[in-house]
Amino acid sequence: MFQENGASTLEEKVYTILEDQILSQKFHAGDSFTEMKLSKELGVSRTPVREALQRLDREGLIKLIPNKGAVVIGISERDLIDIYKIRMRLEGLAARIAAERADESLLRTLSDNIDLTQFYMEKGNVEKVKDLDSAFHDIIYRYCESRILSKTLSELHRYIACYRKLSLTVEGRLKKSLSEHREIYDAIKRADSQSADELMSAHVERALQNLLTIVQNQD
Repeated sequence: MFQENGASTLEEKVYTILEDQILSQKFHAGDSFTEMKLSKELGVSRTPVREALQRLDREGLIKLIPNKGAVVIGISERDLIDIYKIRMRLEGLAARIAAERADESLLRTLSDNIDLTQFYMEKGNVEKVKDLDSAFHDIIYRYCESRILSKTLSELHRYIACYRKLSLTVEGRLKKSLSEHREIYDAIKRADSQSADELMSAHVERALQNLLTIVQNQD
């Protein structure tokens, strides 16, 4: 599958593939595999696979068991709660900063996002609506121009991408989420930083409650 033109580059590619398969739940908690099996499937030597697995083990996404291989841990319910609580604080902060600094460009971009979401919702294009829902959040925190804030939220969003979309499958949540986005936009537009913070935090908290309802029912 890959050309072995650099060990570190190859390890990064293998890591990215495995991480994506875990986070997208192509690999589920409890699934197991060995270096040899992955090496054959990916068409690479065992060295980059071993390095990628060690990295995933350090990050807690898998557990390496001596002489047996790797067992997938994935994202636990506790992890989800922790991530969403952190998101509540950081995205509330991002909305607060956006309200303090908002210019016409930001307001137009957010307004366009909301209008497109409404359009695709009326068309019944659920996947597009979910993508636009994620984009709304991305627009706000990237506008803050804080490298640390952007990097942290991007990482958190990447870890829970499939769960964020899952939370929107609760009946009526898509429409409610759009309504909440409008409220956040209105707060940013009138430069009400306190309300923008509180509304965004509450929005993320509701998403968590919807997600936990689904996850717990699956169990």
